Amino acid sequence: MSLSTFCRASGTHIALAAIAMLTAIVIFPTVAPLYTLINVTLYMSMGIFALSLALLWGYGGILCFGQSVFFGLGAYAYAIAAINFGDTTLAAAFAIGVPALFAAGLGYFLFYGRLSDVYLGVITLTVTLILFKLINSTGGDAWRIGAARLGGFNGIPNTPLLTMPFTGVPLSPANMFVLACIALFATYTLCKWLIATRFGRAVIAVRENEMRAELLGYNAKRLKLAVFVISAGIAGLAGLLFANSVFVSPTMFSLSMAAQVLIWVVVGGLGTLLGPVAACFALQIAATALGKLGFVDPNIVLGLVLIVFVVFVPGGIQPALAALLARISVPFSKSQEHMRREATR
Repeated sequence: MSLSTFCRASGTHIALAAIAMLTAIVIFPTVAPLYTLINVTLYMSMGIFALSLALLWGYGGILCFGQSVFFGLGAYAYAIAAINFGDTTLAAAFAIGVPALFAAGLGYFLFYGRLSDVYLGVITLTVTLILFKLINSTGGDAWRIGAARLGGFNGIPNTPLLTMPFTGVPLSPANMFVLACIALFATYTLCKWLIATRFGRAVIAVRENEMRAELLGYNAKRLKLAVFVISAGIAGLAGLLFANSVFVSPTMFSLSMAAQVLIWVVVGGLGTLLGPVAACFALQIAATALGKLGFVDPNIVLGLVLIVFVVFVPGGIQPALAALLARISVPFSKSQEHMRREATR
């Protein structure tokens, strides 16, 4: 699909997203305190993480229980490259490239081995557990890559901040917020464009009926591998922004991180993009508020939210709101039509 055709088809959504991004960039850094600014930057990095699984699962039909693998690999690749090279611009490329390459290797065996969806989920979950245990056990001085110590369960607290290209000046929290806004908007636009292209339509066809798509001449294994790699690169970008908002630690590979992104996609709406991002923001804000109260475990609340949505709102927030608006608009449009007919009499 050409860029002009894409803009005409998705113009409203992209325009609204662009307006929201520009409004946030102009207003938020001037009124928000530093703590809130850093937190919102963190939420935006998680929103990109949610988009990575929304694309892979919602449109590719690939349920990956180990999406946190690529998230964590992106953060660790960035931190290790930045410490060794001293250039965060090159390190940012590593943050996206390393998870994509890892996904290419893992995905080749998963898809070309023709494993079923159940085994794919089990293997990706196992990879998550292996990397989580491995990184946690790298606490000694011997565990280093070049000048970068892996740090075990302490992580890499001295993760270098992103710097302005050609100047070496670290980005301020306000600049990081602006970068996160742009990255979230660019990722959302990229996903919308991919879905609208011939490649995206072929991926959706494979999701709907893989055998029929192959009989029509599509290489289902190659399409699955491609969307798997793209999703991993997006998760790596989220890990890069997360590392600059907090620091790199093994919890990025944890089961709780892997479960959270699944909850965001389910609650937001499988097969949508805006829904998982909105659910990510809402649930992160709710978890932070509950954590401050201290009398309830946020993870228990997240589990209850998942159960409620699976049972009562299986389609998620965005499809449910769209259906509600459609119901409201039908009587209104009928009344408007009736008034026009009465006026023409």
